[in-house]
Amino acid sequence: MTAWDALATRREGIPVLMPGHVWLAGAGPGDPGLLTLDALAGLQQADAVVHDALVDQRVLALASQQAQLEFAGKRGGKPSATQADISQRLVALAQDGRRVLRLKGGDPFVFGRGGEEAMMLAAAGIPFGVIPGVPAGLAALATAAIPATLRGVNRAVIFAAGHGADENFDWAPLARTGQPIVFYMVMHSLERIAASLMAAGLAPQTPAAIIASATTAKQRVLISTLERLFADASAHAFEPPAIVVIGAIVTARAQLLGQDTSMPRKPT
Repeated sequence: MTAWDALATRREGIPVLMPGHVWLAGAGPGDPGLLTLDALAGLQQADAVVHDALVDQRVLALASQQAQLEFAGKRGGKPSATQADISQRLVALAQDGRRVLRLKGGDPFVFGRGGEEAMMLAAAGIPFGVIPGVPAGLAALATAAIPATLRGVNRAVIFAAGHGADENFDWAPLARTGQPIVFYMVMHSLERIAASLMAAGLAPQTPAAIIASATTAKQRVLISTLERLFADASAHAFEPPAIVVIGAIVTARAQLLGQDTSMPRKPT
C-alpha cells in the first residue's frame, strides 16, 4: 500500500469517477503537494488523463499505472490541438466509456478555458464535475513571499490575462484602482502592457515582480519596478511560465525575507 492509498483509506466520502464521466480538475501550480485530495482521487481512478503542458511531471506520476496520458497543451508555438479539438476529444473518450480526468495547471476555471470545455460537455450530454485547484497566481505570490492582500496596503487583487489581449484594450480602469494586478500569460506582451499601464497613470516606480516556474525546483523571482520590468526580465532571461505582479504588496517580500532593501536586487 502506498502512502497515497493509506491516506485515501482514512478519508470518508471519496468521490467516485464513473465510466463515461469527465472531471475537470486543477493540478495547482506545479508542486504535487498542492493537489487537492479530490484531484488525487481522479488521478488514481481515471482511465484517461488529458493534461496541459503546465501540469508538472511529478503530478502525472501519481496517475494510475493503467491510465492513458494524453498531452493537450497549446503552448510554445508548436503544432498543437485547438480548443475545439480538445473539447471534442473529451467528449469522444467519455462516449467510449472511459473515466476521464481533464487536468489543468492551477484552477480549471481561472484562465484555463475550463468553462468552454464544461459547456461542450454539457451540450453533448456528458456527465462532468469540476474539481477546483490552487490558482497559480495566488500560489506564485505565496511562494515568493508576497502577500496577496495586506492590511493598510490593498483591499482587492485584480487577476488579468495578458496573452491575446486586444491592442485597443483600455488599461486605464485597472491602473486607477490602485490595487495590485496579477498577470497570467503576459511575458510576450510585457513591454506593451507595462507602457499602457504607465500611460494610464500608474507610476513608473510602482513595485513589480516576476515569479517564474512557481512552486517548482526552477522557481525564480525577479523584483523590479513597472518602468524597469521588461528590461530586467530580458536581462535575466525570464521566460514563461511566469506570473507578474504589479503593486505595493511586492515591497512586503523584503521584510518577510529579512532582506536589506538598500542592496541591488537580483533574481532569486
